Amino acid sequence: MFDPAPILSGNRRALARLLTRIENAAPEAQAALTALFPHTGRAHVVGVTGAPGTGKSSLVNELAKALRRAGRTVAVVAVDPSSPFTGGAILGDRIRMRDLAGDPGVFIRSMASRGSLGGLARATGDVVKALDAAGFETILIETVGAGQTEVEIARTAQTTVVVEAPGLGDDVQAIKAGLLEIADVFALNKSDQPGAENALRALRASLDLAQPASRRWMGEAALAHHSLPSGESSQDGAQGPREAAAWIPPIIQTVAIQGQGVAALVGAMDRHREYLRASGELGQRERERLAHELEMRLRDVLLNGLVARLGNGQIAEAVDKILAREIDPVSAARQLAEKAGGVIRP
Repeated sequence: MFDPAPILSGNRRALARLLTRIENAAPEAQAALTALFPHTGRAHVVGVTGAPGTGKSSLVNELAKALRRAGRTVAVVAVDPSSPFTGGAILGDRIRMRDLAGDPGVFIRSMASRGSLGGLARATGDVVKALDAAGFETILIETVGAGQTEVEIARTAQTTVVVEAPGLGDDVQAIKAGLLEIADVFALNKSDQPGAENALRALRASLDLAQPASRRWMGEAALAHHSLPSGESSQDGAQGPREAAAWIPPIIQTVAIQGQGVAALVGAMDRHREYLRASGELGQRERERLAHELEMRLRDVLLNGLVARLGNGQIAEAVDKILAREIDPVSAARQLAEKAGGVIRP
């Protein structure tokens, strides 16, 4: 029987051991997560993503220090690329964050992506749950840095910070599909370098195309005034239809290695969380995230059960038939599912 008390009390050694079990998919990890789940949902989960070379690790380091100065506890989950030979991570982000070592209010965990797409490791979500239950107020997730494929972070984080930097490509690079859509806040890092103004103009132009300035969210007071549900009255008795105010991702110029703009970036992150709460979108995002997780878990359970019933022999036989072009993969999958007793729909 798993005892959640050491994790809930912030025992770092117990937490580190649990995170290792989660990463290794140890059988006892699921029992631990089941016991801890009722204690989750309190942390502000912030994803930091962007192309390699934008300075994500340096920016996360400065964000953690700024949050600590504000008296908040911080956990950092740094997803590193995996070695194709050992499957491990180089732990480069821990090297960059050495000045945070020894702070009892900071917990840093590097994870190997282990081939997972989307910039995260498969176990990242479960690691975040454990850190949330351990009482960390802000959890910063730094993705691998593979560029536009890292949209999976938007399913895990409440606030997604996309880090851009000048000199990594032409102006069109800033408005490509993927990163633009998932950004809640833009950080234009290395903004002291040549080309920063061009990069800033390109980002602003792309945001103007995506959302008109007239829909910009002005804060909690403005939201209360403009977003009353139909039939509900405001404090002064006025009634009106709901008019949803849009959140326009702010662009914060930063120079991480000098700490410039970091306080403004923390402020933007806080305003976004305020917006999520005031607009009701926080609950909606959490529902969508949990629905997605349930779907993924259900797929894993059904697939594992199906493979267990079929056995390796029937699967290998189907592969041989596909290789010989006797059957196509879709038809082979349907036949195997029918043999295993699965429900097949066209």
